[in-house]
Amino acid sequence: MTLSEIDKIFRDEAGRALATLIRLVGDFDLAEDALQDAFAVALERWPACEVPDNPRAWLVNVARHKAIDRIRRQAVFRGKEQALVHELELNAQAPAEPSATLDDDMLRLIFTCCHPAFAPEVQVALTLRTVCGLSTAQVARAFLVSEEAMGQRLVRAKQKIRLAGIPYEVPERDTLVPRLDGVLAVIYLVFTEGYVATSGADLMRPDLAAEAIRLGRLLDRLLPDRAGIKGLLALMLLHDARRAGRQTAAGDIVLLEEQDRSQWDHAQIEEGLRLVDDALRVPGRPQPYAVQAAIAALHARAPSYEQTDWPQIAGLYEVLLRINPSPVIELNHAAAVSMVDGPARALDLVDATAARGALHGYELLPAVRADLLRRLGRKEEAREAYRAATEATQLEPLRRLYARRMREMN
Repeated sequence: MTLSEIDKIFRDEAGRALATLIRLVGDFDLAEDALQDAFAVALERWPACEVPDNPRAWLVNVARHKAIDRIRRQAVFRGKEQALVHELELNAQAPAEPSATLDDDMLRLIFTCCHPAFAPEVQVALTLRTVCGLSTAQVARAFLVSEEAMGQRLVRAKQKIRLAGIPYEVPERDTLVPRLDGVLAVIYLVFTEGYVATSGADLMRPDLAAEAIRLGRLLDRLLPDRAGIKGLLALMLLHDARRAGRQTAAGDIVLLEEQDRSQWDHAQIEEGLRLVDDALRVPGRPQPYAVQAAIAALHARAPSYEQTDWPQIAGLYEVLLRINPSPVIELNHAAAVSMVDGPARALDLVDATAARGALHGYELLPAVRADLLRRLGRKEEAREAYRAATEATQLEPLRRLYARRMREMN
């Protein structure tokens, strides 16, 4: 097995393996260190032999023993008898077949990250770091802060979990519902990282998208008839259904208007459409995820890009702006308006939003401006915007797309 294949296994399995280890050892830092030890052992052994049938279970088992070794050393150096007690508890908790108990651990981890003791930005940072597996530097870029500052923020959050005794569990129903909005937000965050990666050579991380969808299904079983949950699950399914058509064999981006719709997963689309209908039928105020899913449904139902119902999409974005206003939704609304009223009107909307400073540092802002300027024939301004977009992104397929657009304007 090549090192690149092993690296892919690590990326695919790290999140759920870490979630299980945190349950077993009860400490974020110890679990992370033990998992890194297990990765190191795998790098030594796997190139020379066959990879285990269940790599995640293997990693969890090796990491658990590495954690016990660390606890033993702590007991020797610090003379803490309690650490040996902890080791015995670990041995008692260790599952006979690790893969059988892994499925709910990620949900436990997400509820821990979304504990109300944490500010929303800390919840997001913890999720990006532990669930999505982003490095501290990558998380820092997402928040436009230094790596050192983000590292300190994450350390303080993990300390709070340990010192305050924040439980690593899915809470009971009466305490689950108040935390649901935060949990849905971080599940969508996990999906978004799988749909369009923050950085690197690959456009998508299908493992994260699949994990987010799995968690959405689990929540839907735990809390049926919740419009927000059904809407989020529908939204993820409809977006993910287009995965096969979103890139070439070489890994280059295929834009929506260029995609071969026969490559889309139409069975998954049908499931998503049913969930959209279910979400919109739930009595009460429209839920943001249900409205976003309704937008995705219009894209999925359209026979072609040209036949998309852009006026209705623009109207649904206006509904979203009323119930859940945000600068990013304003940007998406402007993109829809460009298909109804033309790129000039859309550019005015984008520039008005940017003038407020609301999208400062948002890496897709220059890309949206570049596309509108290109469509208006303002080539020099478009090139300048594409260069800014190239500098703003860490994702190689996006950089290649912007380079292609600049070549096409020559």
